Amino acid sequence: MTTPTIQRPAQATPARQRGPRLSLWVLRLALAVHALAAVAQPVLAGRYLSGDFDALAAHGINASFVFLAAIAAFVAAVLYWLVGRGAGWPALVIAALIVAEIAQVAAGAQRVLAVHIPLGVGIVAAAVALGVWSFRPAARRARVWRFGRTSGGVPR
Repeated sequence: MTTPTIQRPAQATPARQRGPRLSLWVLRLALAVHALAAVAQPVLAGRYLSGDFDALAAHGINASFVFLAAIAAFVAAVLYWLVGRGAGWPALVIAALIVAEIAQVAAGAQRVLAVHIPLGVGIVAAAVALGVWSFRPAARRARVWRFGRTSGGVPR
């Protein structure tokens, strides 16, 4: 006589949540370049104020590079959002940074230092904060849709 064996149903293992990967690394690179260029701006301004008058030209050239890096970061953030299924808010923050950088260049060209200096501090702080955020675990998470589902269809 054989004894019946009770087979337990195989437990379903939840599919691994797939968050942004390549798009996140592209975003990280773009944000790091933008943050480094933004941090260089006050250094160049300080050199100018210390008597190195050629640093003002470098400050102006680097301002163009900061702006181009912000454009690249915006494109990377949109790819991270749409293709990588990451959060959309970084693209909005970078868009606001681009507007602030345009105002920053205008204030610098007009020598309105009462606007130029505090706005520059805010731009550098935001650029560094975004760069730091991109290397935190929260940046790897896929965005969450309504009803507790991620964009990959895996329950929360």
